[in-house]
Amino acid sequence: MSLLPRTAEEFSSAEYWERFFKKRGEKAFEWYGDYNKLCGVLHKYIKVKDKVLVVGCGNSELSEQMYDVGYKHLINIDISETVINHMNQRNAERRPDLTFQQIDATKTPFEEGHFQAVLDKGTLDAMASEEEGALASRMLTEMSRVLSVGGRYVCITLAQESVIKLAVDQFVSLGWAVRLHCLQNDIENEEDSFALPVFVLICTKFRQPMPVPILEMCLGEDGMPSRVTQVSELLSTVREHQAYSVLRKRLRTGTEANSNVSLTLCHAKTGLPRYTLNVQDAAPGVKVPKANHFAIFIVPQGNETAWLYSSTEGHKQLASSRAFTHGNGLGSSCYAPNLQVPFLSATGDLGWREVVSTGVSELSGEFCVENVRGEDGELYRRLVFLSNASLIQSESKLISTNAGHKKKGKKKVKPTTPSTVPLALLSVDTGFLCCEHHKLMIAGLSMLGIDALKKNGRLFDAIMFDADNKDNTVGMSCPPASFVDVSILQKVYRLLSPTGVFILNLVCRDSLLKKDLLERLKSIFPTIISGDVEGEINQVLLCHKGDSQSSDRDILKSLDQAGKNLQSKLGSNEAGSNLNPHIDILELIKEMKIV
Repeated sequence: MSLLPRTAEEFSSAEYWERFFKKRGEKAFEWYGDYNKLCGVLHKYIKVKDKVLVVGCGNSELSEQMYDVGYKHLINIDISETVINHMNQRNAERRPDLTFQQIDATKTPFEEGHFQAVLDKGTLDAMASEEEGALASRMLTEMSRVLSVGGRYVCITLAQESVIKLAVDQFVSLGWAVRLHCLQNDIENEEDSFALPVFVLICTKFRQPMPVPILEMCLGEDGMPSRVTQVSELLSTVREHQAYSVLRKRLRTGTEANSNVSLTLCHAKTGLPRYTLNVQDAAPGVKVPKANHFAIFIVPQGNETAWLYSSTEGHKQLASSRAFTHGNGLGSSCYAPNLQVPFLSATGDLGWREVVSTGVSELSGEFCVENVRGEDGELYRRLVFLSNASLIQSESKLISTNAGHKKKGKKKVKPTTPSTVPLALLSVDTGFLCCEHHKLMIAGLSMLGIDALKKNGRLFDAIMFDADNKDNTVGMSCPPASFVDVSILQKVYRLLSPTGVFILNLVCRDSLLKKDLLERLKSIFPTIISGDVEGEINQVLLCHKGDSQSSDRDILKSLDQAGKNLQSKLGSNEAGSNLNPHIDILELIKEMKIV
């Protein structure tokens, strides 16, 4: 549906709403709902005995329906003479006490404080586009005049951001209490059902202005109010509900296998993320059993950043292997009562995680250090910055301190459940490297030779750059652009020993940026060897300071031999006892190529 915005930010766009109302015309106001949809909220805030002013009544049946259930003190006004004549004729016999008057809502003849309630169904939305909101502002001023103390302005609206901001700002400046109800659209089967939720704005007049604004949001007609402190927070919450409704609409009408639909559910009080839902349909060519309409795959705790669960391609592979499709619904309403939905996972439990420390970094914000159990059953300690919780900043493998003292001939058992291992008995496995590009960087040390590793001096045999870029607006995530400026690269070159190597972890999605960087490196370093990380964007560049006289074949041949020497050296320490370096240098070197 072309009327649906692609992002939540579009709800803030005046152009979007202008396009929306222009295309839908009068049909737009059908979506505000009738008495059956609105009665729960109306009865909550408008008493049957109240004197009610219905502003901009048009030819809506809402007043007639309210009159029929007991609201006998209704006065309907509209600026259109044609509408008023039509409504008076339509109700002359059945509802003789239901009055319709031709009155301008910005200047009414009613006395101050005459009404206990003002009911507005779409009038504020229609008027707000006129005179850049000045007309709507005058109408709200008039409504505040005719309302008594304790009276309520009840406005049914689609919550265009500029409209809601205008109304809320005006009533907050008067010291009124403001509450918004979000009414979800319950029509599930009609393809042309309205995607956007209808909101009901309730502004209550106080005798004395409130010292602190009262701003509240409720989900549904009976939802508990959630209080916010700023108008901007209220507007942000409105956008979230609108975006969620659009998401539901898109899921009802079907998604494409290439689409990336994600929804984060947060704690109602703290606002912190609790669950992330990713919706992935099986590819069109995958055969899905008739019974497999829908399944929920639970990612074990600690495995959220694994490629299979964190990437779009991984989601596709998972959906294909499980042979399920979400069908056309988000939630259980499209299923028969008590229908069992399969819950799938990669392990027999939900995984295990334990936060061992939290803190705040001046540069990167809040962080946490956590112990998790991996899919292999081993225990890992991770550093995660909460600003990008899906990315592991660093990871170490933890092992039991008595793991190396097993009795000979004893059978190997599965790793102990992490929660049963005291922290005092755990130590860091110094031979473990968590990232594939780290292994490539270690393999690059082969270019130095074993003797170089023993030297000490003012020059360096190896310099490594593995720093992320905090600016995510550019196409190079690692390193920061300033790190690879020509002047910096020249200083790196001068700091290297005659046979030294500069090792760079490059994460660059912009082909032009990558090409420019490679040209800079080639202008400084005689030999550059590249190693790619399978399934990742990372590319490790080994920039050698040695002479450029050798052929590519000779360089790779000597690198292969140096790799064998380094692999042997890593496998044993000075005392000759065996270690487990968790790295196959020769295998990594085979995949390297000269740039």
